Amino acid sequence: MKVALIHDHLAQDGGAEKVLKALADMFPDAPIYTLLYDKKNADKHFKNRRIETSVIQSLPGGIKHYQWYMPFMPMAVEFFDLKNYDLVISDASAFAKGVITAPDTLHICYCHTPTRYLWSDTHEYINALKYNKYFKKIISLVLNYVRVWDRAAADRVDKYIANSKTVKRRISKYYKADSTVIYPPVDIDKFSINENPPNPLYQGGVNNENPPTPFIKGAIKNASLQKGGEGGYFLIGGRLAPYKRVDIVIGAFKKLGKKLKIFGDGVDMERLKKIAGDDKNIEFLGRVSDEEMADLYRKCQAFINPQEEDFGITVVEAMASGRPVIAFKKGGAVETIIEGKTGIFFNKQTPESLVEAVSKFDSNNFNSNEIRARAEQYGVDRFKEEIKKFIDVEYKKFKEG
Repeated sequence: MKVALIHDHLAQDGGAEKVLKALADMFPDAPIYTLLYDKKNADKHFKNRRIETSVIQSLPGGIKHYQWYMPFMPMAVEFFDLKNYDLVISDASAFAKGVITAPDTLHICYCHTPTRYLWSDTHEYINALKYNKYFKKIISLVLNYVRVWDRAAADRVDKYIANSKTVKRRISKYYKADSTVIYPPVDIDKFSINENPPNPLYQGGVNNENPPTPFIKGAIKNASLQKGGEGGYFLIGGRLAPYKRVDIVIGAFKKLGKKLKIFGDGVDMERLKKIAGDDKNIEFLGRVSDEEMADLYRKCQAFINPQEEDFGITVVEAMASGRPVIAFKKGGAVETIIEGKTGIFFNKQTPESLVEAVSKFDSNNFNSNEIRARAEQYGVDRFKEEIKKFIDVEYKKFKEG
């Protein structure tokens, strides 16, 4: 069976790229078609692969400022010639699903979400743009054209895989299509529970500036099961984009005065630093290595997830490190977090709601081993096994039908 993989754009190392890496491992001879390929930011897992890029790759600013060419991306993805493949797998949250395949080619789309800025988040996207109202109207017209194309392109897919139940509902609403949920792969082996727990006779971490106080009755019994958290800080991180709502977290911790570490980079970095101002309890770490990130996870009090994620890989990475998560009660987090066992929720995307949740949070109420066990349900091997079964069944039906 001759297979091709299609990806929106290889310009960063995020959740979609983790899915692509797993698919690439499953099909080592499959070429990867993508709108553009930024070797500096996405070469880590794909430098030895055959990668076919679109015309956008060679246009002025096509790599660093590829967003400029968004109106031309529908045309660019349709230029890929895939007539010689038996199976095409698109890994998409935008344009990749729009490839044109031959009648005897099965097209399976692993959908991270129907394109956010075209459907679920259109108004938020437009409002967040730093342009005047007239230019925003022009952008709205462009999005309208792309939205019409996106809806037509969605019908080119033979079978959809959704990365969560949340996305399954969106696919049904916007694309009028059914889908099968297969959660994305999380490389849980990169993360581990901290083996140097804080002193079980005291609350808080070893860096806690407050005077230690004895545990409440019954806590010492569970202390031997509680590891990590001795860093005395809360953690958030990943790709810093407006929809990630890191601004809510900064606003909350300016009020709380508790230590917050933020890892990662992105278009929202400058704005977030302005919001943080001179507050010494909020620290921006920028991009960190895999080893540094794993260490940050295992030593934090809790990881914070303030956004509505399609799935939320960072949430599972934190749980793979044995750390509880404080999350907005919507999206993929509702599917991965067990309230009271692996984390807690807050109900409104406001600093005040998060302040209330953090104030009530006590890491001593959580068992790191139980949290880790929950994360192990989302491993890479599980993903590959479920994808293989899905392809085997659907390919057989396609050829027989």
